[in-house]
Parts: sequence; C-alpha cells; structure tokens
Amino acid sequence: MILLGGPVYIEEGAGVEALARAHAEQGYKSAYCPPVSLDDPDGIKSAEEAFKKAGVVIAELGAWRNIIPADSGKHEEAIAFVSRKLALADAVGARCCVTYAGTREYSDKSWGPAAVNFSDDTFDYLVQTVREIIRRAKPARTRFGLEMMQTCPPDSVDSYLDLIKAIDDPRFCVHLDPCNIIYSPRQCYNTAALLRDCVARLGPWIVSCHAKDLLPRDGLAVHIDETRPGTGCMDYPVYIEALGKLDRDVPLLLEHLASREEYETARDYLASLI
Repeated sequence: MILLGGPVYIEEGAGVEALARAHAEQGYKSAYCPPVSLDDPDGIKSAEEAFKKAGVVIAELGAWRNIIPADSGKHEEAIAFVSRKLALADAVGARCCVTYAGTREYSDKSWGPAAVNFSDDTFDYLVQTVREIIRRAKPARTRFGLEMMQTCPPDSVDSYLDLIKAIDDPRFCVHLDPCNIIYSPRQCYNTAALLRDCVARLGPWIVSCHAKDLLPRDGLAVHIDETRPGTGCMDYPVYIEALGKLDRDVPLLLEHLASREEYETARDYLASLI
C-alpha cells in the first residue's frame, strides 16, 4: 500500500495535534517529521501520539547536511549533527532519517559536483561515515538512508546497491527519489524502465520515497527542470504500480512545490492513480 503524503498549511503555532489532523483532512497517510527537539521528550511523545491518533505515518526526518567534507572539523560536526537527527527520528518513530552524501570539495551548495565525489576513496569515506552515524545514534526502530543525487553517490541503482553491501548494516535503507538520478533526455523519455529497475532491485530496502517530476528544456546545454507530478516526463502510473507491488506500506511524499494549490493539485493527481 502506498501512503501518500506532503506538506500541509496550518496556522502558525497551532501545535502538533492540529498538524496531524490537517494531514488526515488532506487525505494524507504519511508526513514529514513535525518540528520536535531531541531535548523535549514530552514534545516528542505528543507528536508521535498525535500522528498515530490521526492515522498518519511519520515517514522521514531530513537531516540535510554534507557528511563527506574533506575538512576534518566539518566532518566531525556533520557526523554529530546527523547522528542527533537520526536519534530524534528514532525517538519520534519516523520510518527513516535521510541526508545526502554531499561533496568533498568546497561549494556554495553542500551537494555540489566534484570529480573526487566519485572516487574510490570518497566511497570508502562515505561508508565509514554512515557506519559512524548509525553507531552513535543506535536507532532501534528507525533506519538511515541517503538521498539519491546526480552529483554524489548514490547516483544510480548500482551505486546504492554497492553502498548497501559495503555498509552492511540492516539499519541502513534506501530512500528512493528516481528524479534525482536522471541526468539526460534519453533517461527522461524512458522513465518507465528506470522506475521498474529502481523498485525491482532496491525494493527490499526502500523505506520512503519522494514524488516530483522532470521536464527537459530547450537550450545549447542540457537543462532539466523540476515540475509538478503529472506535468513532466515521469511515468507515474508505472511508479505507482511498481511501489504498490511491494510487500509493505511505502510512504510517497510530495516535495518542492511553490504553493498550497500546487500541492493539492499534485495530491489529487497521485491519489487518482493509487
């Protein structure tokens, strides 16, 4: 069963019970982690109970930190930060905590492209970093995954499988965002094959998924824009069908849209396919 989810809009300061109810009222069965702090056990408990009462699964908590910087001090800071996020995800009962691997070189974006990102040394560095994050957080019911990205591993199904094998920890999982491993028009116009391959080979480890779409643009260099699900090249009927064949509930979360209206339109489109 696919658990559709996405951001909701509520009055500022309304609280976690109102937030959980708003998800249910929007027809959502999953959600991004609500704003809670590891230093507030009562708040964590209230959030978990509110979402359970509303029948909404807390799917994922995003840590979003470059975890492979070359600078040793920044590396330690990243490990400490993401370890606490993973511990928080575990405390609130989220299905997973997710971040991207990042970049070894300086960039104005912490996932910026660099040749060294794809070296064997960086792969080993990433493996050891993920193991250390999990070791420190010691999650008992939450798993840790990496956002698929074009600019750093995992940047393909094969590279994700390589990481699963190398990390060798059942608490490591797959966070599936197939749009993030598409980088050519050829791929854009044959997303059905990519989607089936993603789910067929990564399926046993998939814990949470993102939903967005892609649209190639004219130009002298390849440029592919994100767009609302149903308005681009992603074969959503195939995506939904493939996820629906998995032997467990899988959250599918909308992201990166600009307004309440866009989210509602995207929600209605995906709901019509589920």
